[in-house]
Amino acid sequence: MSIDPQGGRRVPSIRPVKRLKKVRPGRPGRPKRTGWRRLIPTWRMTLLGLAVSILLGVGLFALGIALVKVPDAHAAATAQSNTWLYADGSVITRTGERNRQNVGLDKVSPAAQHAALAAEDRNFYHEGAVNVQGLARAALNTAKGEGTQGGSTITQQYVKNTYLNQKQSLTRKVKELFIAIKVDATESKDDILSGYLNTSYYGRGAYGIQAAAQAYFGIDASALNAAQGAYLATLLNAPSAYDVANTTPVGKQNAVNRWNYVMDGMVKEGWLSADERSKTAFPEVKDPQPNPGLSGQSGYLVDAATQYLTSNGIISDNELAKGGYTIKLSIDPTRQQALQDAVQAQLHDTLNPDKRKKDAAAQAGAASVDPKTGAVVALYGGVDYVKHYVDNATRRDYQAGSTFKAIALAAAFENNAKTQDGRTVTPRTIYDGTSGRKVRGGKGTPYAPPNEGDVSYGQISLQQAIDKSVNSVFAQLAQDTGLQKVKDTAVALGLPGSTPGLDPVPSIPLGAATPSVLDMAGVYATLDNGGKQITPWLVQSVDREGEAVQLPAHKTTQAISADTASQVTSMLQGVVSDPGGTGFRAKALGRPAAGKTGTTDDQKSVWFVGYTPELVTSVALFGQDPGTGAQVSLSGVGGIDGAAGGQYPAQIWTSYMKAALKGQPVSDFPDPTDNGDSGAGDLPTSPSTPSATPSTGSGTGNPTGNPNGGATSRPTGGSNGSQNGGSNGSNGSNGSNGSDSGGTPVPTAPPTTQPTTDPTPKPTPKPTPTTQPTPQPTTGPTTQPTTQPTGGTSGTGTGTGSGN
Repeated sequence: MSIDPQGGRRVPSIRPVKRLKKVRPGRPGRPKRTGWRRLIPTWRMTLLGLAVSILLGVGLFALGIALVKVPDAHAAATAQSNTWLYADGSVITRTGERNRQNVGLDKVSPAAQHAALAAEDRNFYHEGAVNVQGLARAALNTAKGEGTQGGSTITQQYVKNTYLNQKQSLTRKVKELFIAIKVDATESKDDILSGYLNTSYYGRGAYGIQAAAQAYFGIDASALNAAQGAYLATLLNAPSAYDVANTTPVGKQNAVNRWNYVMDGMVKEGWLSADERSKTAFPEVKDPQPNPGLSGQSGYLVDAATQYLTSNGIISDNELAKGGYTIKLSIDPTRQQALQDAVQAQLHDTLNPDKRKKDAAAQAGAASVDPKTGAVVALYGGVDYVKHYVDNATRRDYQAGSTFKAIALAAAFENNAKTQDGRTVTPRTIYDGTSGRKVRGGKGTPYAPPNEGDVSYGQISLQQAIDKSVNSVFAQLAQDTGLQKVKDTAVALGLPGSTPGLDPVPSIPLGAATPSVLDMAGVYATLDNGGKQITPWLVQSVDREGEAVQLPAHKTTQAISADTASQVTSMLQGVVSDPGGTGFRAKALGRPAAGKTGTTDDQKSVWFVGYTPELVTSVALFGQDPGTGAQVSLSGVGGIDGAAGGQYPAQIWTSYMKAALKGQPVSDFPDPTDNGDSGAGDLPTSPSTPSATPSTGSGTGNPTGNPNGGATSRPTGGSNGSQNGGSNGSNGSNGSNGSDSGGTPVPTAPPTTQPTTDPTPKPTPKPTPTTQPTPQPTTGPTTQPTTQPTGGTSGTGTGTGSGN
């Protein structure tokens, strides 16, 4: 109420009327967006953003089309060579000769055209320059870690081959897209396909399908049939890896798989009938033609380095073939020459293929590695790259034999293995060395491998078993350790997990797997390096026109403990220092040395892998028929009955190591911290056996129940038959386990003592014959043997027995 100023009366107060919001009929008021909803754009904002993005994308695309010019095509005349250097900078060789002959599309058979389309771009004639779906799928696969995927059409690949480089960069990819669109708009599909087929690299220095048809089949591109065209299309994916004339067994299988993919694609697209497809076999491929610049060991070095660069994704085959690179290897030229000289003097100078056909089957391979860095300092791939194209240092098709027993030892010690009666395995542990003894603790059919020469050793220490390479002992040791653990240890030490034959089966400790000589050098380098594993590497640096190419780091992994590595090394020293050890010839080095011999079934390969504290070297001799490429026995090579790792391989190793370490101070291996249990002392007088009571062998290497053990106290009897026709526990036994000597009878007379002189005189040197070319087989390497090996260490004698 208020008072009227004139009349004094109270009158009601008048309040201002609040203006009400006008509410439109049918539209209730929109509540305000609160909380997290404020962060979500409205549909108007989304639509506006999309429109702006499209306009911006179109503008940028138009700008890219306008700015990116189609450059001049690469001219063959501007091609450069690659220069390959030793570690000291001296030149190994130069490569990069280009073989190209352009032909019109009418000069390429329809089958070869269809094969290329089936392999690379089946929708080529029905799509544009860029396959967006393919690019998206490739990006997704790459993001998921399924490998780098190109997702490129043939048009894009033609642009990359003709106008750009192979570098995997975003800038190059963007340029490729714009140039491809311009090229697709200005050239016909036939012209693009013709350009693609004429600029693609097929390996063997062949650019273009005409040069490839001549290099692989000796015919013109117009005469290529479906099988041949599909093989050339297969090479587009990985030229060096899929060349079946000189690739690994795995590489050949990958090539066959890719060939089948191409052939099936041709059927699917209607370019080949199913009936014709079923009748078509994989084609025969010509051997590569010699390149004078790759003769001798140069070709093997270049080939091994190329595999390293391409398999690690450092440089593609195509980019490397374009040239201009300077590649420095880790190879020491002095040691490389020493290795070549050792193989020549210790092997080839003693062979005479004209008089002994067997001598032509001997193929040597060797690799020498610095254990501290993993650098490959010397590599021997064969007699001559232009005569024998398969690199014996990197091939993976021959069994490793008893060189694998060092891995079994490492697995046992690293995993604290226990015998079947619960005792922890040490170098002094007594095992039953009876030949053919059934392994206890396994499942299924009992595994019962014979010892070499079927010699039984009775109760024998683990140290003696490694010295003489007793198969029955190591078969049981692997079972006591666990077969999977043996395989896992092999991979940890450096063997590729994909090594053929590397399976957790009872024969694994006897060397059923087929690693390369370089692989085994890497494994033993891990033992030599205190258990630290470094994958051997061959390329020290790469640059192109002054710009360095980044190389992968050399990763170091503690694969096994330093104590385990030292303990295995201590035991492998016994193989060399024991007068009855299978590797006793290596003792002539005059330095502390450890190693292991190996001889495989039917003596198809013999090995010696040994090391000093400074250097690891792996040497092998492979039996390969020079005509067919089939694996054959080495028995009879050099006029010697039988073959063993303690013969030629150990002799080559010793000769090379003397030269490679000349002038360097002598150093010792570290002692294992095993409380004196390294096998250096005498064995217990009343040992217990880990398995059933051994049977009495007809020619036991050691009197049952009274073994002599240790690295310094060795038995004088049962010396693995290292005498000439000598003793393996009994005079003239059948060669023993790794003895490579002995006759068939097993007399009961006491064993003879080990002679003080070298029991196996080196074969009389003969004038070095002119080495005959070793034709590369047209078929791939022989398949993995299906039978389990009976063992594999090699011994030293020259009798009729074969070593293992």
